[in-house]
Amino acid sequence: MKAEEFEERLRTLRPRLHRYCARMTGSTVDGEDVLQDTLIKALRAQAEGTQVDNLESWLLRIAHNTCLDFLRHRSRNTVVPLAEDIEDAPLPEADIVVVGFHTFLQLPELQRCAVILKDVLGHSVEEVATIADCSPAAAKSALQRGRAALRQLARQPEDTRLPLLSDADRQKMAVYVRLFQGGDFDAIRAMLADDVKLDLVNRLKLEGRQSIGRYFTRYAEETKWTFAFGAVEGRPAMLVFDAAGPMEKPAHFVLIDWQNDRIAAIRDFLFAPYAIETADWARLG
Repeated sequence: MKAEEFEERLRTLRPRLHRYCARMTGSTVDGEDVLQDTLIKALRAQAEGTQVDNLESWLLRIAHNTCLDFLRHRSRNTVVPLAEDIEDAPLPEADIVVVGFHTFLQLPELQRCAVILKDVLGHSVEEVATIADCSPAAAKSALQRGRAALRQLARQPEDTRLPLLSDADRQKMAVYVRLFQGGDFDAIRAMLADDVKLDLVNRLKLEGRQSIGRYFTRYAEETKWTFAFGAVEGRPAMLVFDAAGPMEKPAHFVLIDWQNDRIAAIRDFLFAPYAIETADWARLG
């Protein structure tokens, strides 16, 4: 497969890979970080001449292992072993169970992996076994146990991640959103740190206040966006709505990192709309 064709396939599969990574890590934002690491590993392997028969399964295998590395690093503890007791009981059909990402985190890793791959992404038990590097019997057992656990967890009170914002964080983000709403992009540029970083997720990365000036110019030229102060997974965020579309849900969101009163980093999900589909978000203003 040529490099251009390979990269195009990666772009096509990116939303499906994100669905897996976000549920495994319990966060749409962390899931994007893991996804980017996954794609870097895949591109490196392809450049080194790795030949792949089933691209999606191969990528999910990389994503799976990258998720486990992320979870180990975050917990600083040993991840629950992937081995499962093998049961010969018939596999029940999946129920439609709606739970939050952080509910998935209450499942052991192999159960979480099996439920996401089978019931969310539609892979077979045999493919689950290949991706998770276990036997089909262990994958089937994990799926059975994971479905049963999620049915129990779904009966508990809704697990909502409430935004816990400090007054300082709330005020800085509220000011940023007000400036966007008023189109005062010169005032925003004045708030940038000299070494500010821009991550236009799934598109480009830039560094330095001079380099990212065009970013604000493009927003100034586009009239369809409206902006609101909110939170995504408990973090202060600017929610961006498409005035030409449904206003019940943001089209995308923007996260800001601060260094004292200066903007140190901007992470804009404009070109990664799949992220909002899986995010816990709240409108606060």
